[in-house]
Amino acid sequence: MLDSAFRHWLDANAEAIDQGQCDPHLVLAHLAESQLLRIGVDPALGGSGGEVTDAVEAIAAIASRSLAAAFVCWGQRAFIEYLLQSPNQKLRERLLPDLLKGELAGATGLSNAMKYLSGIEALQVRGRPEGEGWTLEGRLHWVTNLRKSGFVVAAAIEDNAGGAPFVLAIPSEAAGLERSEDLQLMGLQSSNTAALAFHQVQLSRDWLLHENAREFLPQVRPAFLALQCGMAIGLARRALDEVQAHLQGRGSFLEEARQVLQERLENTVGELKQGLLEGRFLKQPAALFKLRITLAESAADAVQLELQASGGKAYLTAYGEGFARRWRESAFVPIVTPSLVQLRAELQRQASAA
Repeated sequence: MLDSAFRHWLDANAEAIDQGQCDPHLVLAHLAESQLLRIGVDPALGGSGGEVTDAVEAIAAIASRSLAAAFVCWGQRAFIEYLLQSPNQKLRERLLPDLLKGELAGATGLSNAMKYLSGIEALQVRGRPEGEGWTLEGRLHWVTNLRKSGFVVAAAIEDNAGGAPFVLAIPSEAAGLERSEDLQLMGLQSSNTAALAFHQVQLSRDWLLHENAREFLPQVRPAFLALQCGMAIGLARRALDEVQAHLQGRGSFLEEARQVLQERLENTVGELKQGLLEGRFLKQPAALFKLRITLAESAADAVQLELQASGGKAYLTAYGEGFARRWRESAFVPIVTPSLVQLRAELQRQASAA
């Protein structure tokens, strides 16, 4: 799925991307050049065809070499998905070509909105109707792919006039929109991850993705979460490949554990794809939450198994650099929004209400 040039570039730069020593602009540029952003997009719209499940596999393939690069791809591809599912055809026609070419960065600022949908927190951006649009105030604390040369970010907005919350695409050049310096993360640093503050930001209805967030968010949530799952899938697969390489065909309880974990992983991936294609998660989001939890746990278990298979070598700088990065990456998977704690709390709430 990844062309050889991009594979080699990721392998050579994975550590630099993770540690912020690679120009973040290059990550998105290489993703676009490899045509990965067009997967699962109708050819009539500039895509290469296929299903959103193919885009999940593309993100998994990237994550097997660099979770930070996969994180950027998820942000870009999720925003593209919002445009594909938005009724605002003019906005889609205006933004999609540059997003597919990687000339414009798309940021999925809907993490707060997904938590709002589950009753976990209030929306953090408010809009006051003004003429043919709104004036926005608020803050998004953690958004990825905010490329300094230009981006557009999706956000759910609380209507100060008492109407339904709505979803906007907000361009980086909007007056009053302030991007913080990049957040100082333990890894994933070349991902243009920062905070956004809205100070009297005025936008017209031309930027409306959907007039009702309560309808739109459940509609895009299956793709949002499934594309995110690609990160855990790719990380787990890579760690299991490393286990196999360390064992070199030696039969042991570690090999048995690897086979069990690999079977669990691929069965879960199969369930995820089937549910997506059938549209089952639209009405059964809990089933998707459970799969996301299982995939995150599989990634953690796979990295732990890699540690056991490699032994003390994993702690030596000369040998363990890739493992140390995957260890940090596996620590991120459970906390990316919605976190496993949030998902389990929502499942518990649904079970109590049943």
